Amino acid sequence: MDYRTGSIGRVLMIRFDHGEDFHEGLKEIVKKENIKSAWFQILGGLGQAKVVTGPEEPVMPPIPVWRDVDEAREALGSGSVHMDGNEPIIHLHAALGHHGDTLTACVRKNTKIYLILEVMLFELDGMKTSRPWYEKGGFNRLTFS
Repeated sequence: MDYRTGSIGRVLMIRFDHGEDFHEGLKEIVKKENIKSAWFQILGGLGQAKVVTGPEEPVMPPIPVWRDVDEAREALGSGSVHMDGNEPIIHLHAALGHHGDTLTACVRKNTKIYLILEVMLFELDGMKTSRPWYEKGGFNRLTFS
């Protein structure tokens, strides 16, 4: 375990519209606003996404179980953004509902909005964080400097 203390900086309220790509759009905003570390909440709909529903087995590094989401799903989730060099790395876990069935997953890529997605992003100040590749674990791990 490792931790740091800091404070909330700017707060951004973001609206994504139907057909837009969430991951690419959030990365664009983070770069434009020079945000180095943030926490966010999402509320709305996703019509497409490539997600990970867990590892095949509980080993390190994990072998992810991928699933394509290709229908309109209600979305509620939490995530963070930290940098790997100059690249924002997004980590989002969300519950994705469709007709009463819920899929909980790590939302990774190809994220197209269905109707609307609202995002409340909290910039984190006073901490030096990054998310470099962690070879032993096989993922980008939150790191403090």
